[in-house]
Parts: sequence; C-alpha cells; structure tokens
Amino acid sequence: MRVAPPFAHTPYDGSARPFSVGLLPLDLADWIEPDTDLAAHLAEKERLLQGGAEAPVLVAEADTLKARREVLSLLLDHLPATFPELYWRTGETIRILPMARDYRLADWQDRPLELAARLVQEDLALMRRSPRGYRLVAAALCFPSSWSLAEKFGGTMRQIHETVPGFNDGRMGPMVARIFDNLAVDRPSWRLNWSLYTGPALHRPVARRLDDAALDVAPSKSEGMDTGLHVRVERQTLRRLPESGDILFTIKVHHDPVAAFAAHPDGARLVAGLRAQLLALDTAQLAYKGLAEQRDRIAERLAALGQTGTGHRSERP
Repeated sequence: MRVAPPFAHTPYDGSARPFSVGLLPLDLADWIEPDTDLAAHLAEKERLLQGGAEAPVLVAEADTLKARREVLSLLLDHLPATFPELYWRTGETIRILPMARDYRLADWQDRPLELAARLVQEDLALMRRSPRGYRLVAAALCFPSSWSLAEKFGGTMRQIHETVPGFNDGRMGPMVARIFDNLAVDRPSWRLNWSLYTGPALHRPVARRLDDAALDVAPSKSEGMDTGLHVRVERQTLRRLPESGDILFTIKVHHDPVAAFAAHPDGARLVAGLRAQLLALDTAQLAYKGLAEQRDRIAERLAALGQTGTGHRSERP
C-alpha cells in the first residue's frame, strides 16, 4: 500500500496547466491508487451510502446494469492481483484485509456499482455514447468537488462542463470529444487538477466559501491542520470498458494542508508553483474555483509561507 504523505500529486508545480486536458498514458498497474487513508475513506463512503450525504451519491440508468457489472468484475480481478496485502478473494467473497470486511458477491448482483464504490477510495462514473455526445449514465460519487449528481446526471459532456471556462467556447470541449471518440481499450489515460478549500472534507456537493479565518492563521497543534486551507487534488483516470464500450472515470481525492508546505523538503518550490498558478488564473477561472474574492490574500499567505524555509514546520505560515 502506498503511504499517503502530503503532496503525493502536485499538478500546480509547473508540470501541468490549469484548465487544460493534460491527459497522460496510464499503466493499468497504476489504475487504482489505495493508500494509508483507505480505511478512513471507505468508512466515510459507508456513511454516505447509508444516507449521510447532503446530495445523491449513487445513481444509474436501468440499462447500465451490464456495464456496472463489468466495472465490478474488472475491480474484482485487479484488486487482489495487484494489492494482495489489501484484498483477498475466495470463491464468491472478497475481503478488504485492513478492515476485516467481507462482501458476498451474490448479495450485490443488482447493485454492482455500489459494491465497487465500497472497495476503493476512488469515485466511479460511467459515460456512454449517444447522438448528443457522451452522457453520464451511472455514477458512485461520494467525494465530489463542488458539484452534485442531482445537477449533472444524464447530461452530456457539454452540459456537465457548461460552467467550466473555455470548455464549450474554446478548444477543450472539441478536444475532449475527439479523445472520447478515439479512446482505445488498451490506451487508458490519467490527469490531475487542483482546487483550494477550507479543511479536508471529502464530500463537497455544493460550492462553499473559503473560511476567512483559515487564510490568516495556521491551525493550532491541538487542531492538527484540519481547519486550515487545503489544496485538494483530483487524480482522474479514463478507460474504455472492453465489453460495453462505455468510458469509465475514476476520481481519487487527495487533500493536503497548505501549512504542511513548510515541513516539506521541496516545499518552497511547490508553494511558489501554487502561487504562480493562482495568480495566473483569469477572472472566469477564479470565479469557477471560488477564489475570486480571496485570491490576493491567499497569494500573500503563500508568499509568506515560501519565505519560512523548508524541513521544519512553521507555526504561522
């Protein structure tokens, strides 16, 4: 299992541009990314799937059952083979070893996507070709970043991304449409994006304003870093299913406290990269990320943090 240190993925370091497609080839050995947050993330999924969510987290069109079963089948093959220290399958049961939790497959024949969601930290979304373009036809979305299935379910890529600057009125939308049309079963891809939030909450179906206090004062040691400003990174993978032909997205969320930059050996470079990308966002991009009002204050905080040095924790970034 991978350790889940702060800053496992840093798309703001200059390796990628915000609001670009930025797809890279994916080795299927790295398709799913369990880490030391596995038990905590799966426990949160369990809570949400049992009715603790603010918005729907599991939806599917009736004619997607075969494709949903295909998703589960792929995971049932991949997880024990790739992570034998985490998953064990025997007969018609799969066990998540760190949690000592068993699932009888026969109990989930009509709910395969729900079981798939309970096995991995990633969210799962199925896109299906239609005359109007690819549509969102099934999803287990427990950890959305300021969007909800109630608003987007059934929509085409154009409809889902209508608020994304440059998607429908620029090059991004047509480029994504071509990528979807040409995506081969044996050529999966992956990409990263980032956003800023107050705290590490995973389930964010609606946009929330940043907490002003979190921008000025680092959380105390007694609070850990949970109440402060966090960088939220999504690792998304994209692959065509071999049987149904549908396209499966997986979305893995990482949330890193901004205060932890001070203790990272490469923190000065990373915080400088994040600040540079923040300052380079235009008005529409800032509004989309919910940063229009706070951009300058966050940039000031990041500049101060970058001057504290690395290799130790600063009490006040």
